[in-house]
Amino acid sequence: MTQIGGVTVTGPSQDGDLTARTPTRRGSALLLSGSLGMGHDVMAEACGASLTRRGWTARTGDSLRMLGGRNGARGEKVFRGMLAVPGLYDAVHFSQMRTGGKLAGLIERTSSRYVVPALREELSTTPTDLVVSIFATGAAATSRVKAEFPGLVTAVFSTDCCVHRLWVHDNTDLYLVTSQTAARYVRRFAPNALVSVVPTPVRTPFYDPPSQEEARAELGIPGDAPCVLLMSGSWGLGPLVESAAALSGAGIYVLAVAGRNEQLAAKLTALAERQHKVIPFGFTDRIPTLMAASDLVVTSSGDTCSEARVIGRDLLLLDVVPGHGRDNLQKELERGHAEVTNTDPVSLTRSALACLDRVKPPSHRVAIGPQAWEQAFDAALAQIGFGSHW
Repeated sequence: MTQIGGVTVTGPSQDGDLTARTPTRRGSALLLSGSLGMGHDVMAEACGASLTRRGWTARTGDSLRMLGGRNGARGEKVFRGMLAVPGLYDAVHFSQMRTGGKLAGLIERTSSRYVVPALREELSTTPTDLVVSIFATGAAATSRVKAEFPGLVTAVFSTDCCVHRLWVHDNTDLYLVTSQTAARYVRRFAPNALVSVVPTPVRTPFYDPPSQEEARAELGIPGDAPCVLLMSGSWGLGPLVESAAALSGAGIYVLAVAGRNEQLAAKLTALAERQHKVIPFGFTDRIPTLMAASDLVVTSSGDTCSEARVIGRDLLLLDVVPGHGRDNLQKELERGHAEVTNTDPVSLTRSALACLDRVKPPSHRVAIGPQAWEQAFDAALAQIGFGSHW
């Protein structure tokens, strides 16, 4: 992985059976992510890995940084501010973003004014066959510059259940979504769009976790003790400290992950000094091990849910992400092996204890393999001219 012009470049992987396949043609792909939390970057990493297995060169650009100067940080600050006001982001999402209201149009035009020049420069500097937008701001900008680059193929990949207006644009060759509901939301705005429904991709380390016994030995957790993984995205949304205290007070080992929230990490560390069944983590790459050690994953709606399903862990979902988070929570409940809880400590603990009584992690290490995603991704690429017939 290297840096070219501020863009991460991922070279061909050397691991796994799919890597050994001889590609029929090598191409260059630009994945447009957005550093708003980690979900978009996680999807970009997973897609980039799949492309490199097929012989592509994949690089990832940050749509928010393409806003330039302080605009990216300002955009994140505005979004955090909306989340901090109860009901505000719900109002914006459900009344404007999902419906394509005037505010959605204003957001699109304003962001594109800054992102389009940066994207134009990037595509002019590095010849590119395929742009995959994994952030709505990138999708809008790509639509505006596509005509300037003959032969450029454009795709949008959204894991949201209800794809909102800012994702959907006329100059998009393919939409990748993870549910039939999402496909119908795309066609709400683009009735003739080409849409492929694919499984949510998961990063490679989750397909090779330790056994529960190995993971617990590494973490110092007794083999017969109830244990949950508690996390809520890279921002650590919700009352995680209070939840960890209540769960550990009920006799449950709690692997509590703060993500990039340094204040939360400090509070969890202080709690662990008083309640020794709380094991705190900040930002960590050990999530596959923590999932393997747990009996249950307590988290918010997001990509963590797909990762937990790969390792075979049931979910207890916190309703703490407004707007699209509420849409996605519903999707995870429909997929099964998931419950939802209120976030007050008493309700959460009751729900967790009930789930722990019902679930038993499987003995095998991986419950879901990568084959479904890889096959669906192959079929989707073939629809836009990148199939094996090249």
